[in-house]
Amino acid sequence: MIWRTEITRGVCAALVVLGLDLTVLATRLSEGSGMPVAATADAKAVPMAAPTTTAPPPPTTTTLPPTTTTTLPPGPPWYDPARPFAWTVTPYQGLGVWIDVYDWTDEITGGSPRVGVDTIDQMADQGIQTIYVQTSHRRSASDVMEPDRLLPMIDRAHARGMHVVAWYLPMFEDPALDLQRLVAASNLPVDGLGVDIESLAIADPGERTRRLLDLSTQLRAAVGTKAISAITPDAVVQQVINPGFWPGFPWPEVGQMYDVVVPMAYWSVRGQPEWRSGARYVAENIDRVRAATGRPDVPVHVAGGIADGVTAEDLIGMVDAITSRGALGGSLYDWATSNPSQWELLRALRVL
Repeated sequence: MIWRTEITRGVCAALVVLGLDLTVLATRLSEGSGMPVAATADAKAVPMAAPTTTAPPPPTTTTLPPTTTTTLPPGPPWYDPARPFAWTVTPYQGLGVWIDVYDWTDEITGGSPRVGVDTIDQMADQGIQTIYVQTSHRRSASDVMEPDRLLPMIDRAHARGMHVVAWYLPMFEDPALDLQRLVAASNLPVDGLGVDIESLAIADPGERTRRLLDLSTQLRAAVGTKAISAITPDAVVQQVINPGFWPGFPWPEVGQMYDVVVPMAYWSVRGQPEWRSGARYVAENIDRVRAATGRPDVPVHVAGGIADGVTAEDLIGMVDAITSRGALGGSLYDWATSNPSQWELLRALRVL
């Protein structure tokens, strides 16, 4: 979900060889793998001849790790156990927007954040119902970055009738730190928590999967029955465009351990023309997530984008695919790259 780093000439050359769209990728690289999920996944593209929906393969099953008891650290100063937030799937309904630490923190932006309390009012005015906000980053020493900036934004969002879902990208290199930061985010006065599953820092996919499932098990033990979401690489990438991106991705277990699946359906960074369609890409992702998890009724919220590379036709198609398939809702990545006309088109996703 993170798309900001500088591209060296050597990397650019490599991307050209892989046939990727440098216009889109030049400023958006994933902190998890050193490349956006969508771009990395295109590295071994398998073209599709037919433009119709393709039946996904049957799901595979991985044995879940044993449930462990997690001892939580003392709550942070802003945590009030007397008024815990009851997390449900409601925040994932309707229209959402994403912001990351490159948008709102002083630390990562060098003191020039583009998102603050006043921006929250702009989001509300555009009809946005849920804000998905990144709470920390591997480059920061803080489990929750700049609470003095973050908490007023959360408060303003609630005052404007919006939900806030915190999210964090675990690297899987230090599982204890990953859990610590997710638990810290869960202690914020937010309405939900998402785990951004995209890091390829652990090269071996089997070990990466094992660490993902173990982290998910411990997180579930920490939050209890609260609704949490898995922000996943999109299913089209996993099953069609580049099956080697994360072989054996544990879709059934993810569908079992998380309450909502949020595929990162970023059609705008696809290299193949047949996949650069908001309507088709979103529809395929919803269908494939349901089939791969083995849960036709699994709650799905689609993250679409990237905002500065999508067309009006794409967004209309995204809305149609989400509504026709009965998904919970949809969102755009991200606020900083979007414009008011896009939010006007997406207002049809609002749940009143």
